Amino acid sequence: MKLENTEGSRERDQALLLTALLVLAVALRFYRLGEWNFQATEMFTLRDSLKPAFGNPRPLGYLLNYYLVRPFLPLDEFGLRLMPAIFGVLAIPAVYFVSRHLLGTRAALLGTLLLTFSPTHVMYSQLARYWSLVFFMCAIYPYALYIGFREQNSRALALGLVTAVLAGLAHPVSILLVGGPALLLLASLRRERLAALWSQNWVRWATLLLAIGVGLAAWRFIPMLQGWISQHDRSPGGSQFLHRTVEQGVKQIYYLFGLTEGLTAPIAIGGTVGMYLVWKERDKTLAVFLASLAFFPIAFVTLISIRTPVSQYYLVPVLPVFFMGTGVFLDRLFAVEWGLRPRWLLPLTILAMILLSGAPSLVSEYLNGRRYDFRGMARWMTPRLVEGDIVFSDQPMVLAHYLPATKVRHLQPDTTALSQSMRALQETPRDDALWIVAPTPGHAFRTNLRQGGLISWIFEKCQLRNMTGKGRVDLRQQYLQTYRCSPLAGNPMRAASSGESGR
Repeated sequence: MKLENTEGSRERDQALLLTALLVLAVALRFYRLGEWNFQATEMFTLRDSLKPAFGNPRPLGYLLNYYLVRPFLPLDEFGLRLMPAIFGVLAIPAVYFVSRHLLGTRAALLGTLLLTFSPTHVMYSQLARYWSLVFFMCAIYPYALYIGFREQNSRALALGLVTAVLAGLAHPVSILLVGGPALLLLASLRRERLAALWSQNWVRWATLLLAIGVGLAAWRFIPMLQGWISQHDRSPGGSQFLHRTVEQGVKQIYYLFGLTEGLTAPIAIGGTVGMYLVWKERDKTLAVFLASLAFFPIAFVTLISIRTPVSQYYLVPVLPVFFMGTGVFLDRLFAVEWGLRPRWLLPLTILAMILLSGAPSLVSEYLNGRRYDFRGMARWMTPRLVEGDIVFSDQPMVLAHYLPATKVRHLQPDTTALSQSMRALQETPRDDALWIVAPTPGHAFRTNLRQGGLISWIFEKCQLRNMTGKGRVDLRQQYLQTYRCSPLAGNPMRAASSGESGR
């Protein structure tokens, strides 16, 4: 009876801890959710949610917005971020239950605690894109498939197959998680072992379903990859953002460093050490499976970056395994007898250090939402623009959304379009101006405006008129500067004429 009471008390405590984490997750992911203006990629979500199509490479998030959100809420800054916030909260129990089944209860609670306070996951949950949905599905489907195959659990296998399809519909990059385990499976098969497995009915059915899934994935996703590469070949530099041009080799190092910075270095290192501890002390098969989930997609996307531009977001599917691995690492620290009293002092200190490493970014998320204030800049510009003015901007779709009566052109490092527009203004009799809205150098991964001579062109022909933004307490800063470039400066005759008329 006493043992039963102890077991019941332990389960009740675990349920209370998970409930507390869920409450914290709701608070962190919904706080100030609709206050930030849109950023560049969110404009694509707005466009595709108003007119969703299954032929879209990633239709699931748009269909959810169209059918579940649009009938009840406008698809504005809050409405478009509602589903991402919900999936950000649902990721908490998803990671917990998967980790508990595979790695143990304490490791699951610790990994879920880190995820709850992760600034990167909070940002995904407050971004009107599909990345929190991708994280949620990728925290379920590969592990459910693993449990289904290893334990011959038909329910887990069915859950894994369904969520794998949904993950692929959320974003094609999700399917990369099956690459590593598939290679391991092929490498481990021997003729005798294959014959023994093939004699079991469930293996034949599972193989048939797997073959169908692989065929459908290849039919859907290979043309998408080819189209992605072709699109960037046709229009290099066509991104909404002003990106730095970095030589190959250094570019890939920066890419991997961005993954580490997003996770925070302690979680990136702790997750890797946790996978090693699983291999060393618990279950070598599970450890190799977890490592393949993490490192195959990283290697694949990094190699693809040599051929075509890739986003840091494409590594979202690998993130759950690092939180799970760090949970194992911390669990092992709590199990070690350190010879200190209280014995939890050292592991709890390390846990606090891991959480505090992301605290500056987490606090900063609620200062500016990791966004440039295009809405505030548009409000400032509106009374100052006249009909003939020309506006160039980084993230032109966002500024155009908040300046609906003005055509906003894409600012690029090549100054040819700027020079052509200035010459066109010089030929008009009016005193129209050219406006440039550009980001200040926020961190090493954003442009410094020096490429293509852009900053020199601006300093020579324009005047700084305004700056918007709010300071953060981490290394990122998102300030926007607005320059007004008058054609009078390049046309002495018009300048003199303007001066005489002014007198």
